[in-house]
Amino acid sequence: MDLSIISNQFRTCPTTGLKVHMPAQRLVWINAVSAVVFLLLGGVLALLLALTRWPAVHLLPQDLFYRFITAHGASMLLFWITFFEMAGIVFAVQTILGARYPGIKFAWFNYILMITGAIMTEVVIFMGKADVTFTAYPPLKAHPAFYLGIILFAVGALFNCFQFIYALVVAKREGWHQGSLPLFVFGMLVAVIIAIFTLVSGAAAFIPAFLWSIGLIGSVDPEYYRITFWGFGHSAQQLNLAAMVSIWYLLANLTTGAQPVNQRMCRLAFVLYLFGINLGSIHHNLVDPGLSSTYRIFNTSYLFYAATLGSMIHAFSIPAAVEVAQRKKGLTRGLFQWLTNAPWSNPGFSGMVLSLIIFGFFGGPTGLILSVEQLNMLSHNNLRVPGHFHMTVVGGTTLAFMAVTYYVIPLVLQRKLIGEKLAKWQPYVFGLGVLMFTTGMHFAGVMGAPRRHWDVTFQNAVIQVPFDPAMYTMLALVGIGAIMAFTGLLMYVYVAVMSVFFGKKTETKMEPYMPQFAKN
Repeated sequence: MDLSIISNQFRTCPTTGLKVHMPAQRLVWINAVSAVVFLLLGGVLALLLALTRWPAVHLLPQDLFYRFITAHGASMLLFWITFFEMAGIVFAVQTILGARYPGIKFAWFNYILMITGAIMTEVVIFMGKADVTFTAYPPLKAHPAFYLGIILFAVGALFNCFQFIYALVVAKREGWHQGSLPLFVFGMLVAVIIAIFTLVSGAAAFIPAFLWSIGLIGSVDPEYYRITFWGFGHSAQQLNLAAMVSIWYLLANLTTGAQPVNQRMCRLAFVLYLFGINLGSIHHNLVDPGLSSTYRIFNTSYLFYAATLGSMIHAFSIPAAVEVAQRKKGLTRGLFQWLTNAPWSNPGFSGMVLSLIIFGFFGGPTGLILSVEQLNMLSHNNLRVPGHFHMTVVGGTTLAFMAVTYYVIPLVLQRKLIGEKLAKWQPYVFGLGVLMFTTGMHFAGVMGAPRRHWDVTFQNAVIQVPFDPAMYTMLALVGIGAIMAFTGLLMYVYVAVMSVFFGKKTETKMEPYMPQFAKN
């Protein structure tokens, strides 16, 4: 391979000094744009569902409620987040690592698999042939194209994961990178390893369901499906967690110049996530009769501490890194000048901090509560559960992804941001809205609001169910918060889409970028 030719395929960002492998730019672009499209679709559905949860509005009829719940779950938990993470792993290699991304044609093939599967799944849902909610528990049966679409999407994502690992091997072998992986790339590697486990678990759930839907097998054992599905469904959150924390470290560096105080400890914290891959998934199965008491106790106690310890390390490491970086700039007056003088008008910084706060103080602790066996029995089927995972996936992961977008667009896509003033306020509007509606869901659940029912008040039931009047206030908070969060989402989509398609082209200088061994 002629490395002198490859070296001319790189350009240098004049602002950050980071190298960009130009043939891979479109991969980042197409995956990120696809992600935003599904984010907007999922956001519209989320608003409609929240207004239906609000008894004073109760917007959707029963059939559309369950149809839109199915589409919302697929759009947000599968397509928005995974497409963005696929953009993230390419970005990690071709920009942060400064290496070429091998197998560009294969990566495009993977994208075609993913987008074909995603569109197929969405079309089947909106046709009314898959009103099975996101979990699709048997004996609920969807059209075969629903399962096939998810399988195609997952296969494309799985191939991308293996290609990312291969890209790291190539980077090392060809000399594009020497020494330890940058922390962001290391964290994304951990996320990819978890993703492989997650996607294999999904195959174990959806392939039998697909065979059942076309009549090749007579039935799918509901308990087998629940175990394997949540090996996919909740391990995906462990994947999101690793990707989100990686982005926190990246944004801390880009916005303040922060470097981890102890790199080894941060890497150990990521490794602890690997030991806790299956932990979160089991709290969805604690009410199932097939699990032994020994397994439940072992999973929700000793093993559970590994993942929790990893998050606690990151929770101290990132603020400490920012504080050290700020104090080096002379912001040493008092205890908190480093914090009050932080770049709060920078959406990358404010998005990172709000994501960390919502996840660290609300999403994570509520997950700990739901993972305790005794408390899980009280909360498993009420609104506390979606309140928790919206705190993590929306308030944590989605907000972090939004924040890093404001750097990816000018760096990788070479476009100047349109609507910079709007971008400054976007994390605050979105973050506050998310915190409002997730808090409302959580406390409505504490007061007994059911999780999967179209009419959470059961007003038309033969036997009336009494609820605390405060529950209705909490459900109103869900609706109001959802409106605010959706406004913040529209602000993000406007800035991202307008910048990608209409932003002024930024000038970047070209220069050769040769591997170290090729210079000798």
